[in-house]
Formats: sequence, structure tokens, C-alpha cells
Amino acid sequence: MAEDLKTAVVPEVEAPPAAVSGKVPRPFVVACFLSNFDRFAITPMLVAVAAGMHTKLSTVVLLASGYFFAYGCAQPLWGMLSDRYGRMRIVRLTLSVTAVCGVLSALSPTLTTLVVLRIATGAFFGGVVPTSLTYVGDTVPPSMRQRALSDLQLALAIGTASATVVAGVVAQLVSWRLMFALPSFLAAVVVVSMRGMSESRSKDTLRSPGKQLGSVLRLRWSWLVMAFGLVEGAVLLGCFTFLAPALQHRGLNAVDAGLVTALYGAGTLVFSRIMKKVAMRAPWSLITAGGAMVFGGFLIAAVSPSVGGIAAAAVLLGGGWSFLHSSLQNWATTLVPAARGTAVALFVAALFIGSAIGSAFGAHLAGHSAYGELFAVAAVTAVPLTVVAAVTRRRYTPAGA
Repeated sequence: MAEDLKTAVVPEVEAPPAAVSGKVPRPFVVACFLSNFDRFAITPMLVAVAAGMHTKLSTVVLLASGYFFAYGCAQPLWGMLSDRYGRMRIVRLTLSVTAVCGVLSALSPTLTTLVVLRIATGAFFGGVVPTSLTYVGDTVPPSMRQRALSDLQLALAIGTASATVVAGVVAQLVSWRLMFALPSFLAAVVVVSMRGMSESRSKDTLRSPGKQLGSVLRLRWSWLVMAFGLVEGAVLLGCFTFLAPALQHRGLNAVDAGLVTALYGAGTLVFSRIMKKVAMRAPWSLITAGGAMVFGGFLIAAVSPSVGGIAAAAVLLGGGWSFLHSSLQNWATTLVPAARGTAVALFVAALFIGSAIGSAFGAHLAGHSAYGELFAVAAVTAVPLTVVAAVTRRRYTPAGA
């Protein structure tokens, strides 16, 4: 085990010559933007959908929960399929199906039909981000990969920030149906723009999904990185959910609370640009910086769950996502180059499972209005996550290095 925790022995797949610039193809950037835009646009539209469908809000919530569940569960499947059949084939397939599902969602006559279509949309959109990350891992040299991943993180951040604003405005002033059709139209445009793009790996590297999964799970480093993703998801994503409820508990209305926590998107945007400038620094130092921001953000929220405190926390957590998450994500791309899609997808799946665990734990404390204690636990948990991740990342030697 000691030797296994010193170096990964699987050789790095040679990147195509066109990748030496470290640039991420624009269609992948737009695809990642659409994935987050579609996912985060659901929540602001729930009230409008409930009114339009003449049903209860508690029932319409199935649109969001079903979408998120399918999005997370589909990750390992898409990872293994992209390793077996190629990145381009999978990303074109997933975008094409989401385009069809989006149009049908906009035309749905009943809530049941809409829920089924949104679950399908979530499952297929779930393949876009991990496949895009894997494509970057295949085509961009390790020395330049962190900067390239920062471009995708920026696209994801813009998708998150814009969705919460655009979806609410369009749903209120025009129609919630338009918000389901818009991403589908853009997804179809991206599919067309990908015509002529080459695959990121040669056919002789493609193996069966079972072998891909086995090669990842046999490596102890994979389990460690997935564990980091699980804890990160519980702390950063799971506990972040309760920033807005904490403000509402203090008397703020839902709209104002949402606007304050939307600063998370602004923080992600700003720190993603900073991350790109410092991406060539040692990975362990980036993990340390990101973890420190997560700790600081939740500590401020625990001490002062006021508008100012939660606003500062939201910005810092955006920075933590930009630095900590992107660094762990980059780490996942280096684990098993021959099964990179599977490794990245398992990491993302662990992140979503962790977020569910964090939300469940936080719901118990939030039910007793113990928001200070909730955020304090998140801050404390961020410390061992950061320390262990930074120390082990410093010891790790990327495959092929």
C-alpha cells in the first residue's frame, strides 16, 4: 500500500498534438455552461410551474429532486461508456437526447409527463460535464491541465449564476416552458458545431466497461480521491443549501435570501479567473487555499448568520469551489489515464452522494433552527479534509510523471 500511495503506475495516454496549446474546444465550454444552466434553472421556476400546472408546490418539487437524483446516479455509467465508445460519441449522444427532452418538456401537457422528461434530461445532461472533463484530461498535457479545467469551471460558474437570474425573470415575464426549450435549442447547436471534431483517444485504448471499472477500483489512490469528493460534497454542497434558509429564519423573504446566496456564483466567477492565473502552482497549495476559504466561509456564517455574514460566506465558498474542487477534480483526471472517464465519473458521483449526506445531516439541525451549529460543523470538517488532501496530494506522483 505504501508504494501505491507514492505513485500511480498506469502510463499517461499521449495527448494529441493539437492539444499542446492547452485550449479547451469552445463546444465543450458551451456544453458545460448549458449543463449547469439547465440544472440550476429548475429551482427558480418551481412556483411558476406549480401555478401553470394548477398543482401544489410540494408536488412540483419532484421536478428538481428527480432531475438531481438522475443527474448524480448517471455519472458512473457515462464514464464507463465514454471509456468504451469514446468521448465525442457520448457527448454528442447526451446533448442530442437532452435537446429532444427539452423540447418535449416545453410541450408537456401534464405534470407526470414533465417529471418523467426532466428525469430523463437530468440523466443525459449528467454525461456532459464528466465527459468534457475527461476530454480535457485526454488532450491537454498534465502541466497545463489545471488552467484548462479552470475554463470549464468558469463556464459552469457562469451557467450557475445566470440560470438563477434568467430562469426567474423568463418564467415570470414570459413562460416557464420557454426555459425548458432554450437550453435544448442551444444543445442542438453545440451538437452541430462538434461535427468534424476528432476523438480524444485511439481505438486500441478502448476496453469493456467492466475492465475500465476494475482498473480504477484496484488503485487505492482512486478510493482516496473519491473519499475526498464525498466529504467535499457533504461540506461544500450539502451545507451550502442552508445559507438561504438561515437568512429566512432571521426574517428575510425568499427572494432577498436567494439574491444574497447568489453571491456564491459571483465568487465562483471571480475566483475562477484568479485560479487560472495561479494554476501552475503546486496542486497541494491550491487545495490548501481552497480549503481555507471553505473553512473561513462557514466560520463566518456560524458566528454571524446575518445578511453580511452569509453574503461573505457565499463569496468565500465560491472561491473554495474554484480552488478546492477544481484541484481535486484535476487530481481525478490523472489517476488511471486508460480509464479516465470512469475515474472522473466516480469522483463526481461521490461528490453528489456526499451532498445528499450533507443535506440530510443539515436538515436535522436546520429543523431545530440550529444554523450556527450546522455551519460550525461544516467549518470544522473542512479542516481535516484540507489538511489530509493537501498532504497526500503533495506525496502523489501523477501517472506517467
